[in-house]
Amino acid sequence: MISEEKIREALKEVMDPEIGMSVVDLNMIKKVDITDDSVNIDMVLTIPGCPLASYMVNEVKKKTEEISEGRKVTVNCLDEQWVPPWISNS
Repeated sequence: MISEEKIREALKEVMDPEIGMSVVDLNMIKKVDITDDSVNIDMVLTIPGCPLASYMVNEVKKKTEEISEGRKVTVNCLDEQWVPPWISNS
């Protein structure tokens, strides 16, 4: 059964190519909302206007779709400033 924990675990494989850390460890994934027919993910980018924004969104979407059990996956980029203290110590 799909869960937020499983999604976050899968997203540990999605790396920010400029920083070399996962989107989970960088705490870029702000919200995961799972319903019967969809998965909605809110994420922030490490820099505004990131040239790799579409790549990052596509990678998060693709990895989530692999485990979404047929649910429609939507990834939203929030207009929120990412800050280095968000980096996970795990």
